[in-house]
Formats: sequence, C-alpha cells, structure tokens
Amino acid sequence: MRKLSLFLSIVFLSFIVFSACQSAGETEQKQDGPQDARSAMYTKVRLATDLGTLSEKQEQMIPILIEVAQIMDGIFWQQAYGDKEAFLNGISSQDERDFAAINYGPWDRLNNNEPFVSGVGEKPAGANFYPTDMTKEEFEAADLSDKTSLYTILRRNEAGELYTIPYHEAFAEETKRASDLLKKAAELAENQELKKYLNLKAEALLTDEYRESDLAWMDMTTNQIDIITGPTETYEDQLFGYKASHTTYVLVKDMEWSARLAKYAALLPELQRGIPVPDAYKAEEPGANSQLAAFDVIYYAGDCNAGSKTIAVNLPNDEQVQLEKGTRRSQLKNAMRAKYDKILLPITDVLIDKDQRQYITFDAFFANTMFHEVAHGLGIKNTINGRGTVRSALKEHASALEEGKADVLGLYMVSKLHEKGEIEGDMKEYYTTFMASIFRSVRFGASSAHGKANMIRFNYFQEQGAFTRGAATGTYKLDYDKLREAMNSLSEIILTLQGDGDYDGVATLVDEKAVIKEQLQSDLDKLASQGIPVDIVFEQGVEVLGLSDQ
Repeated sequence: MRKLSLFLSIVFLSFIVFSACQSAGETEQKQDGPQDARSAMYTKVRLATDLGTLSEKQEQMIPILIEVAQIMDGIFWQQAYGDKEAFLNGISSQDERDFAAINYGPWDRLNNNEPFVSGVGEKPAGANFYPTDMTKEEFEAADLSDKTSLYTILRRNEAGELYTIPYHEAFAEETKRASDLLKKAAELAENQELKKYLNLKAEALLTDEYRESDLAWMDMTTNQIDIITGPTETYEDQLFGYKASHTTYVLVKDMEWSARLAKYAALLPELQRGIPVPDAYKAEEPGANSQLAAFDVIYYAGDCNAGSKTIAVNLPNDEQVQLEKGTRRSQLKNAMRAKYDKILLPITDVLIDKDQRQYITFDAFFANTMFHEVAHGLGIKNTINGRGTVRSALKEHASALEEGKADVLGLYMVSKLHEKGEIEGDMKEYYTTFMASIFRSVRFGASSAHGKANMIRFNYFQEQGAFTRGAATGTYKLDYDKLREAMNSLSEIILTLQGDGDYDGVATLVDEKAVIKEQLQSDLDKLASQGIPVDIVFEQGVEVLGLSDQ
C-alpha cells in the first residue's frame, strides 16, 4: 500500500491474538442478570504461533517460562483479591466461576468494577495492597520510609498500626520458585543477552531490586524468546497508583519485522522537539536506545490478563532506566489482529459513517497502536517545578493521564511522520481508525486507565467539533481538520498537567470528562445488543502450542 503498509501487509498475511473477605457461603451466584450476557462480553482466541523457527532448546524453555507465568498469576490474585481457591470454590455456577476467573475476583472490570457475586461490596480502590479500612489520611500520616515503594504491601500489626512487607517477603515461596525456574531457563538459553537477563531477573525477584534486570532487558536485541515478568504496571492500585502488580507475557519475536521498525524509534528526539507544548515541557531527551519490536504473545498471566487484554507494551517504567536507555515498545501482533477482526471491524459497521468506513484498515490500527507505545517516550518523566516524578505527583491519576498522552501524541507522531514521507497513504485512514478505536477502548469502563483516557478524549473531541453524530443514522462522521486541531490542543493540556504535576487539575479533568454520557452509552448498548464482544480471552498453554509432550 505504502512504505509502512507494504511491509506490514507482507507480515500481516503471515499470521491469521484484597483482602479476601468473603467466605465460601457468601459467594453465591447472583440472580439479577443472565450469566450468558456477561460471558458474551468476551470472545475466545487461541494463542499460538509458528514455533518452526525455534531451536530445540528454545522450545524446551517455553514450558518453563509458562510455569513462571502461572506463579505470577497466583501472586496477582493475592494482590487483586486474596485467596483465589477459597473464592472460586465457593461459587456453585461454572459460568460465574469462569467469569470470576477472567476478572480475578468478584468485580466486573469492564463494567466499572461492579460486583457480580452476592454479598460482595464495592472493590477497594487499593485492591489488596492495603488494609481495606485504611484511609488516605492515615496512609499519608504513617511514618514508613517505604510505604510508597512499588514493591511493598501494607498491613496492620496487633496494635492496629500500619507496617510494610516487601514483595519478596510477602510472596517468598512463590518468588523463590519463579526465580529457580528462570535460572533453569537461563541454562537452556543459547543467546547470551537472554541468559544474562534471565539470571538478573531471577535475582531481582528475590530482592525487589529490578533496575539491573531492566537495563539488561533493554540491552537484549538479538533474542528470539522473551519474557516480561514480575511487578510492572500500577493500574490495579487505584487508591494511589503506587503499587506494581505481578504480570507475565511469554513472547516469540518476529526478528525480521522488528528490525524494520527500528528506524521509527530513532526519530524520537526529533519528534520530541516538535510536540505542541512550550520548551520547558519537552526538555528531557528521550533515551537513545528506545526500541520497537514485534512479537507473537503465547501466554498472558496476572495483571495483563485481567479484564481487557493488552495488545502492546511499553516498558520498563523505571524513569531512570527510561532516561538512560529509553523503553521497548512491544507490539503483540497476534492479539492485535484478533481484536481488529473480532471487535473493531464489527464496531465500524455499526457506528462509523458509511462513507468513511473505507478508511478503517488494519495497517492504520497497527500503526496507531504502535505509535501510542512510542509516544510514551515523549514529553517528560519529571515535573518542572520540583514535585518529583510525574507518576508520584499525579498518584492514582497518573496512569489514565499517561495513557491519554500516549493516544494523542501517538496520532501526532503519525501525522508528522506522514508529513515527512516516512509513512505514506491517506491520513484519513489513521484518523478514522483512531476514532473507531475510541469506541472499542471506551467500553473498558471507568475502572480502566485506558477506558478513562478514551472517555476524556471522546468528550474533548466532541466539544471541539472533531466529529458529529447523525441523528437519523446513529453513526459518527469525522471532521478531519478539527480532529487534528483537537489532537494538538489536548496534547498541550495533558503535557502541561504532567509537567506541572498538577494533581488537582488532573482530578478535575477526570471528574468532568472521564464520563460516558447518555447518548454514547446508548450507542455502546447497541454494540452489546448486536453481540459485539468487548474484549478477548485466551485458550493458551503448552497444549495449545503443541508442547504438551515435553
């Protein structure tokens, strides 16, 4: 199709995806809604890839890494809810038990964390990272040096006082088993970069010191097998956004295609200088070693597997590593293709103006998603007024605002690269696909950072006249010029709030615009009534991969 599209098309043709307080007696099936309606929110996808390019030792590594993932999954259950087995065993309905497993607890993650199990109240904002009766004021007053650490949980002693427990102590048995497995996988690793990373990650799980393993992960460029594992994102902590949740992706890299993407990361410094915001808010230089890579994901576990499924990953989150090395943007192309085919295209047929549907393409979906992840590297990581890192200053709102930044700056990057001739074709494809994707992601609800970001953008774009809704057709039509203007003005608002560490300003933005208004809700209900799933769930594991005999 074009420079980007020509090579994308070739590749795309080659792959066709808290404290537990409820007793067993309290977790009975609710009778206020059909279970099949909840199940219909998800469609199943088999996670597989061509393993024919892997060596014998690489294949032997995969079941070991999947076992690590399963351990991380169990830790995340403890962080998100509590005792998994006691909870699930107390649910008599298999359908409801399956739905609870998707959500890692009794709260519907795609419906603003509404409880769906009898006897269960609202989900604690701090999940199971903190005592459920702890107030923000009590936390702020507590004299605990590591209370804001990414890698501690808080509990009460016999006197009722707060104290902290490091992750490697709270989950000592699990982290020790995972560490031993990573060392076992390292013995099989033929790639020296991977061997070093696996050994460092194994040690990090036992100490909660992850910087060296993050640096080693960024140094890996020639490995074909990869694993992202351990505590990473802070989405689950909606009280403060301090605590990182355990997660795992087991990945197989598309080596040739990843090499082709490398040039886009090299353009980051130039793009940083051009973002539409005063110089003070773009003074940091993006890491020179920022990377783009494409993978087929063969196993999800923990945080990334809860509710809506991630289709691209931007890590590490350590600001110091980001400034020194940049980040790696990992595109999960098989999961991405599944969401495009099974969700985005059906949404398009219902909600996008018929004259603009021709501009919805997978190439544009992939590019917008990719540059969303690249855009995480733009802007700044530290406030300009001494309020510390953006993440610490904005607390529980940091993730939603960062996702919103990446969305609009990702589209900005596509626009600029198109102007430079690095991406050819009709910008209407990227803009229209971007708009359709808002409907896809806003369905994740207010409990999701991505959902909040999309609500803010939808409402802001509507106010700016970037699109109109036909009363007779019930479909949305874009004004491409106004959309571009709205993209730039929202970028400036978000980057300024981040740079100023303006917690109150972000809270106001979220309160006013991270809402689904009546008309939009009616349109989203139309998608549900037509059986269009909200997200995907996976059939995954060694059996799916054909490795069960190993």
